[in-house]
Amino acid sequence: MRAGILRSPSPLPGFGLSFGIMMAVLSVVVLLPIGALLGRGLMIGAADLWDMVNSRRIWSALTLSFRAALIASLFNLVFGLMLAWVLVRYRFWGRRFVDAAVDLPFALPTAVAGIALTALYAPSGVFGQALAPLGIRVAYTETGIWMALIFIGLPFVVRTVQPVIEELDREVEEASATLGAPRSYTLRRVVLPTLTPALLTGFALALARSVGEYGSVIFIAGNIPNLTEIAPLLIVIRLEEYNYDAAAAIGIAMLVISFAMLLGINVIQIWSRRRIGLV
Repeated sequence: MRAGILRSPSPLPGFGLSFGIMMAVLSVVVLLPIGALLGRGLMIGAADLWDMVNSRRIWSALTLSFRAALIASLFNLVFGLMLAWVLVRYRFWGRRFVDAAVDLPFALPTAVAGIALTALYAPSGVFGQALAPLGIRVAYTETGIWMALIFIGLPFVVRTVQPVIEELDREVEEASATLGAPRSYTLRRVVLPTLTPALLTGFALALARSVGEYGSVIFIAGNIPNLTEIAPLLIVIRLEEYNYDAAAAIGIAMLVISFAMLLGINVIQIWSRRRIGLV
């Protein structure tokens, strides 16, 4: 009876072996590194950790990293939904090419993406020169950081939402239209509630990916302290200075903030699943 509490009925045997392998891999890949970081923090002490983190430069970097990640993820949430909807519901010339291009940020090294974006949006670049007369600067500003994070985070939303859109029953939408509901009402009350759990999952994945992004951002950000310097870069700087305690302090601060944000997203996701009857 006690074993039944730990697992759901399954037609396939091997729960003990599968569970053991899963926990071993999870421990090595996730739990042990996080535990080592937290253990380093315990050795340093809460007071010393706060002294290491409590500086204008570090708070500026943390605020910039999470603000830019949040803005980029919100943009990807909207645009990724639109892109996934178009790829699933419409047939047009070049659709397969667009669908394949969505995965490009997965395969492209982030440093290459950063160099390419910088070459395009720098003051001497093609887009940078076109935007300069309008008084718009992208490279070496926070806007450039948004561009890089949008680039690397978009596929997470598209690939998470796309299968759910493919499984949507069009008869429900047609029934809503038959009853006289406008398209905006059908989208708001019929389509979006079904897509909300997948949208939140994609948003959480894009946010988590963007917070820790380094390679594509450092080239286009300019890395100006208190302006365009991100927290991951500060960690690298502290490591190059052999100041491992300070690097650990910044890492723990990012871990705590990320955990709080993801916890809030998961709570909203559970609520949305219960609301539409999936839990």
